[in-house]
Amino acid sequence: MNGLWRDVVDAIGVVIPINDEEALLPRCLAALREALDELAVHHRHPPAVHVVLVLDACTDGSAAIAAASGFTAITTDGRNVGAARAAGVDEVFARVAAGAESSGAEIEPGHVWIATTDADSVVPRNWLAAQIAIAEDGADLIVGTVRPDFADLTVEQTAAWLDTHVLGHAGGHVHGANLGVRGDSYLSVGGFAALAEHEDVLLVESLRTDPSLREVDTDECWVLTSGRFVGRSPGGYARHLRDRLQRSDEPPAEPIAASGGQADS
Repeated sequence: MNGLWRDVVDAIGVVIPINDEEALLPRCLAALREALDELAVHHRHPPAVHVVLVLDACTDGSAAIAAASGFTAITTDGRNVGAARAAGVDEVFARVAAGAESSGAEIEPGHVWIATTDADSVVPRNWLAAQIAIAEDGADLIVGTVRPDFADLTVEQTAAWLDTHVLGHAGGHVHGANLGVRGDSYLSVGGFAALAEHEDVLLVESLRTDPSLREVDTDECWVLTSGRFVGRSPGGYARHLRDRLQRSDEPPAEPIAASGGQADS
Protein backbone atom coordinates (compact mmCIF):
# COMPACT_ATOMS: atom_id res chain seq x y z
CA MET A 1 0.00 0.00 0.00
CA ASN A 2 3.00 2.26 0.20
CA GLY A 3 2.65 5.32 -1.96
CA LEU A 4 -1.16 5.42 -2.04
CA TRP A 5 -2.33 9.02 -2.13
CA ARG A 6 -4.52 8.73 0.97
CA ASP A 7 -1.69 7.27 3.05
CA VAL A 8 0.58 10.30 2.70
CA VAL A 9 0.95 12.24 5.96
CA ASP A 10 1.13 16.01 5.45
CA ALA A 11 0.73 17.05 9.10
CA ILE A 12 1.37 15.47 12.48
CA GLY A 13 -0.30 16.40 15.74
CA VAL A 14 1.37 15.33 18.98
CA VAL A 15 -0.92 15.62 22.00
CA ILE A 16 0.29 15.34 25.60
CA PRO A 17 -2.12 15.79 28.55
CA ILE A 18 -0.45 17.06 31.71
CA ASN A 19 -1.55 17.22 35.33
CA ASP A 20 1.03 18.24 37.94
CA GLU A 21 3.98 16.53 36.29
CA GLU A 22 6.75 19.08 36.93
CA ALA A 23 9.18 16.34 38.00
CA LEU A 24 8.78 14.17 34.88
CA LEU A 25 7.68 16.66 32.21
CA PRO A 26 11.19 17.95 31.34
CA ARG A 27 12.46 14.50 30.34
CA CYS A 28 9.24 13.88 28.39
CA LEU A 29 9.73 17.04 26.34
CA ALA A 30 13.46 16.44 25.87
CA ALA A 31 12.71 13.00 24.42
CA LEU A 32 10.04 14.46 22.15
CA ARG A 33 12.54 17.00 20.78
CA GLU A 34 14.90 14.15 19.90
CA ALA A 35 12.04 12.36 18.12
CA LEU A 36 11.33 15.52 16.14
CA ASP A 37 15.00 15.77 15.19
CA GLU A 38 14.97 12.15 14.04
CA LEU A 39 11.86 12.75 11.95
CA ALA A 40 13.63 15.60 10.17
CA VAL A 41 16.59 13.32 9.45
CA HIS A 42 14.38 10.63 7.92
CA HIS A 43 12.25 12.97 5.80
CA ARG A 44 13.74 15.43 3.33
CA HIS A 45 10.43 17.30 3.49
CA PRO A 46 8.95 16.29 6.85
CA PRO A 47 5.27 16.85 7.54
CA ALA A 48 4.19 19.97 9.41
CA VAL A 49 4.28 19.19 13.14
CA HIS A 50 1.92 20.63 15.74
CA VAL A 51 2.78 19.73 19.35
CA VAL A 52 0.01 20.54 21.82
CA LEU A 53 0.56 20.34 25.58
CA VAL A 54 -2.73 20.24 27.49
CA LEU A 55 -2.34 21.56 31.03
CA ASP A 56 -5.25 19.97 32.86
CA ALA A 57 -5.95 21.63 36.23
CA CYS A 58 -2.24 21.97 37.00
CA THR A 59 -1.30 23.46 40.37
CA ASP A 60 2.47 22.90 40.25
CA GLY A 61 5.22 24.19 37.96
CA SER A 62 4.09 22.27 34.87
CA ALA A 63 2.67 25.38 33.20
CA ALA A 64 6.01 27.20 33.46
CA ILE A 65 7.84 24.22 31.97
CA ALA A 66 5.33 24.03 29.13
CA ALA A 67 5.59 27.77 28.45
CA ALA A 68 9.39 27.57 28.24
CA SER A 69 9.27 24.59 25.87
CA GLY A 70 8.25 26.57 22.81
CA PHE A 71 5.42 24.12 22.12
CA THR A 72 1.77 25.14 22.02
CA ALA A 73 0.20 24.93 25.48
CA ILE A 74 -3.52 25.09 26.23
CA THR A 75 -5.39 24.68 29.49
CA THR A 76 -8.37 22.64 30.66
CA ASP A 77 -9.76 22.42 34.16
CA GLY A 78 -11.80 19.24 34.20
CA ARG A 79 -9.22 16.89 35.72
CA ASN A 80 -10.31 14.51 32.98
CA VAL A 81 -7.76 12.84 30.71
CA GLY A 82 -10.25 12.05 27.93
CA ALA A 83 -11.44 15.65 27.71
CA ALA A 84 -7.83 16.87 27.84
CA ARG A 85 -6.76 14.60 24.97
CA ALA A 86 -9.81 15.63 22.93
CA ALA A 87 -9.06 19.32 23.49
CA GLY A 88 -5.50 18.75 22.34
CA VAL A 89 -6.62 17.05 19.13
CA ASP A 90 -9.13 19.83 18.47
CA GLU A 91 -6.27 22.32 18.78
CA VAL A 92 -4.21 20.31 16.31
CA PHE A 93 -6.98 20.41 13.71
CA ALA A 94 -7.47 24.14 14.32
CA ARG A 95 -3.77 24.78 13.72
CA VAL A 96 -3.73 22.59 10.61
CA ALA A 97 -6.69 24.59 9.26
CA ALA A 98 -5.02 27.90 10.12
CA GLY A 99 -1.86 26.82 8.34
CA ALA A 100 -3.85 25.82 5.29
CA GLU A 101 -5.64 29.17 5.26
CA SER A 102 -2.38 31.09 5.33
CA SER A 103 -0.69 28.92 2.70
CA GLY A 104 -3.66 28.25 0.48
CA ALA A 105 -2.93 24.50 0.57
CA GLU A 106 -5.71 22.64 2.37
CA ILE A 107 -4.80 19.46 4.28
CA GLU A 108 -7.61 16.92 4.53
CA PRO A 109 -8.12 14.99 7.80
CA GLY A 110 -6.97 11.77 6.15
CA HIS A 111 -3.53 13.32 5.72
CA VAL A 112 -3.26 14.35 9.37
CA TRP A 113 -1.70 11.89 11.83
CA ILE A 114 -2.46 12.18 15.55
CA ALA A 115 0.15 10.73 17.95
CA THR A 116 -0.45 10.73 21.69
CA THR A 117 1.78 10.16 24.67
CA ASP A 118 1.80 11.21 28.34
CA ALA A 119 3.75 13.62 30.49
CA ASP A 120 5.23 10.85 32.66
CA SER A 121 6.52 9.02 29.60
CA VAL A 122 9.64 9.07 27.42
CA VAL A 123 9.23 8.41 23.71
CA PRO A 124 12.12 6.82 21.81
CA ARG A 125 14.09 8.78 19.24
CA ASN A 126 12.41 6.84 16.40
CA TRP A 127 8.86 7.35 17.74
CA LEU A 128 7.54 9.77 15.14
CA ALA A 129 9.66 8.49 12.25
CA ALA A 130 8.42 4.94 12.86
CA GLN A 131 4.80 6.00 13.23
CA ILE A 132 4.86 7.99 10.00
CA ALA A 133 6.58 5.17 8.11
CA ILE A 134 3.89 2.73 9.29
CA ALA A 135 1.13 5.23 8.53
CA GLU A 136 2.40 5.90 5.02
CA ASP A 137 2.57 2.15 4.46
CA GLY A 138 -1.19 2.05 4.92
CA ALA A 139 -2.04 2.08 8.64
CA ASP A 140 -5.01 3.99 10.05
CA LEU A 141 -4.27 3.04 13.66
CA ILE A 142 -1.07 2.23 15.53
CA VAL A 143 -1.23 0.57 18.94
CA GLY A 144 2.25 0.81 20.41
CA THR A 145 3.72 -0.95 23.40
CA VAL A 146 4.59 0.64 26.74
CA ARG A 147 7.25 -0.47 29.20
CA PRO A 148 7.56 0.64 32.84
CA ASP A 149 10.67 2.42 34.01
CA PHE A 150 12.54 -0.38 35.78
CA ALA A 151 14.27 2.24 37.95
CA ASP A 152 10.91 2.60 39.71
CA LEU A 153 10.60 -1.15 40.36
CA THR A 154 12.39 -3.61 42.62
CA VAL A 155 14.49 -6.39 41.13
CA GLU A 156 11.67 -8.84 41.89
CA GLN A 157 9.04 -6.63 40.27
CA THR A 158 11.17 -6.17 37.18
CA ALA A 159 11.64 -9.94 36.90
CA ALA A 160 7.89 -10.46 37.29
CA TRP A 161 7.17 -7.95 34.51
CA LEU A 162 9.71 -9.57 32.18
CA ASP A 163 8.22 -13.00 32.88
CA THR A 164 4.90 -11.89 31.45
CA HIS A 165 6.06 -9.68 28.56
CA VAL A 166 8.03 -10.67 25.49
CA LEU A 167 10.34 -7.83 24.42
CA GLY A 168 9.96 -7.12 20.74
CA HIS A 169 6.41 -8.49 20.71
CA ALA A 170 3.32 -6.28 20.48
CA GLY A 171 0.92 -7.54 23.12
CA GLY A 172 -2.07 -5.60 21.81
CA HIS A 173 -2.68 -3.65 25.02
CA VAL A 174 -3.94 -0.12 24.38
CA HIS A 175 -2.14 2.78 26.05
CA GLY A 176 -2.62 6.48 25.39
CA ALA A 177 1.10 6.86 26.05
CA ASN A 178 1.81 5.25 22.68
CA LEU A 179 -1.02 5.60 20.22
CA GLY A 180 -1.37 6.89 16.68
CA VAL A 181 -4.45 7.40 14.52
CA ARG A 182 -5.25 8.90 11.15
CA GLY A 183 -7.27 12.10 11.40
CA ASP A 184 -10.30 11.04 9.38
CA SER A 185 -10.55 7.76 11.27
CA TYR A 186 -10.39 9.67 14.57
CA LEU A 187 -13.17 12.02 13.53
CA SER A 188 -15.35 9.19 12.19
CA VAL A 189 -15.86 7.79 15.71
CA GLY A 190 -16.20 11.11 17.50
CA GLY A 191 -12.69 11.25 18.96
CA PHE A 192 -11.70 10.80 22.59
CA ALA A 193 -14.61 10.64 25.01
CA ALA A 194 -14.55 12.81 28.15
CA LEU A 195 -13.69 9.90 30.44
CA ALA A 196 -11.49 9.94 33.54
CA GLU A 197 -9.89 6.68 32.37
CA HIS A 198 -9.91 4.21 29.47
CA GLU A 199 -10.66 6.93 26.90
CA ASP A 200 -7.90 5.43 24.74
CA VAL A 201 -9.38 1.93 24.98
CA LEU A 202 -12.84 3.18 24.02
CA LEU A 203 -11.41 5.06 21.03
CA VAL A 204 -9.62 1.97 19.75
CA GLU A 205 -12.64 -0.27 20.35
CA SER A 206 -14.79 2.16 18.37
CA LEU A 207 -12.27 2.27 15.54
CA ARG A 208 -12.13 -1.52 15.39
CA THR A 209 -15.82 -1.71 14.50
CA ASP A 210 -14.87 -0.49 11.01
CA PRO A 211 -13.93 -3.62 9.01
CA SER A 212 -11.87 -1.50 6.60
CA LEU A 213 -9.67 -0.08 9.37
CA ARG A 214 -5.99 -0.90 8.95
CA GLU A 215 -4.48 -1.45 12.40
CA VAL A 216 -0.84 -2.13 13.22
CA ASP A 217 0.24 -3.29 16.68
CA THR A 218 3.94 -2.69 17.14
CA ASP A 219 6.84 -2.83 19.58
CA GLU A 220 9.09 -0.99 17.11
CA CYS A 221 8.76 2.36 18.88
CA TRP A 222 7.94 1.34 22.46
CA VAL A 223 7.51 4.10 25.03
CA LEU A 224 9.00 4.18 28.52
CA THR A 225 6.51 5.25 31.18
CA SER A 226 6.60 5.78 34.90
CA GLY A 227 6.67 2.61 36.98
CA ARG A 228 4.84 4.26 39.86
CA PHE A 229 2.08 2.27 41.55
CA VAL A 230 -0.01 5.33 42.44
CA GLY A 231 -1.39 6.88 39.31
CA ARG A 232 -3.60 9.69 38.10
CA SER A 233 -6.58 7.47 37.39
CA PRO A 234 -7.93 4.61 39.53
CA GLY A 235 -7.97 1.94 36.83
CA GLY A 236 -5.05 2.73 34.56
CA TYR A 237 -1.43 1.75 34.00
CA ALA A 238 -0.37 2.21 37.63
CA ARG A 239 -3.22 -0.08 38.65
CA HIS A 240 -2.16 -2.48 35.90
CA LEU A 241 1.32 -2.65 37.45
CA ARG A 242 -0.02 -2.95 41.01
CA ASP A 243 -2.30 -5.84 40.14
CA ARG A 244 0.52 -7.79 38.51
CA LEU A 245 3.57 -6.84 40.53
CA GLN A 246 2.49 -5.84 44.03
CA ARG A 247 2.94 -8.47 46.74
CA SER A 248 -0.26 -9.82 48.27
CA ASP A 249 0.89 -8.74 51.76
CA GLU A 250 1.29 -5.09 50.74
CA PRO A 251 -1.61 -2.71 51.40
CA PRO A 252 -3.24 -1.40 48.22
CA ALA A 253 -2.14 2.05 47.11
CA GLU A 254 -4.72 4.81 46.96
CA PRO A 255 -5.05 6.41 43.52
CA ILE A 256 -4.50 10.09 42.94
CA ALA A 257 -7.57 11.99 41.71
CA ALA A 258 -8.19 11.27 38.04
CA SER A 259 -6.69 13.69 35.53
CA GLY A 260 -4.64 13.96 32.38
CA GLY A 261 -0.94 13.24 32.09
CA GLN A 262 -0.43 9.61 33.10
CA ALA A 263 -0.08 6.57 30.87
CA ASP A 264 -2.75 4.92 32.96
CA SER A 265 -5.43 4.03 30.49
